[in-house]
Amino acid sequence: MSLRMIRSAARVGLMDEPHEARLLVLLLAAEKKSEKPVDGLTKLAKLDFLLRYPNCLERALTAAKANPSRANVQPFERGNVETKMIRFRYGPWDHRYRRWISLLGARGLVQVAVEGRTVRVRLTEPGRRVATEISALEDFGDLAERSRVVAQVFGDMAGTRLKDFIYDQFPELTDMRWGEEISL
Repeated sequence: MSLRMIRSAARVGLMDEPHEARLLVLLLAAEKKSEKPVDGLTKLAKLDFLLRYPNCLERALTAAKANPSRANVQPFERGNVETKMIRFRYGPWDHRYRRWISLLGARGLVQVAVEGRTVRVRLTEPGRRVATEISALEDFGDLAERSRVVAQVFGDMAGTRLKDFIYDQFPELTDMRWGEEISL
């Protein structure tokens, strides 16, 4: 592998746009399920954890008594996580969520409301259109379908309940040190 290819891969890993697109697709699926905003960045992060780690989604579906084949994990995805998260106090987390939500808000694609200590995130009409367009792209088909599965099975869980569920189903997370990269 050439140094130029390694540098290119590193630049792509630092880009916000793929993460923003994934969050838009996830928010669209969550909105279609409940017609409510996602209550809390912690809840959004846990839903996104299941989306980013399809092998973990498969395991979580089994624990939730849902059909694990709905995760539709492809052979190349097993053990290959392109967008790693880190172990944080409240479970899997990516330090860039606030940045991504702020960028989406600045573009008018999401509306953010703070009620007490809870950050509520919902799509705006332009955000809904963009998320629908992204979801319809062939390259995003698996992501869009998994987002629907995540929202249908786990979207109604409160953030704390979802966090507890993830710790129960993935006890190896509790043995990790804060700030350690998650490899499941």
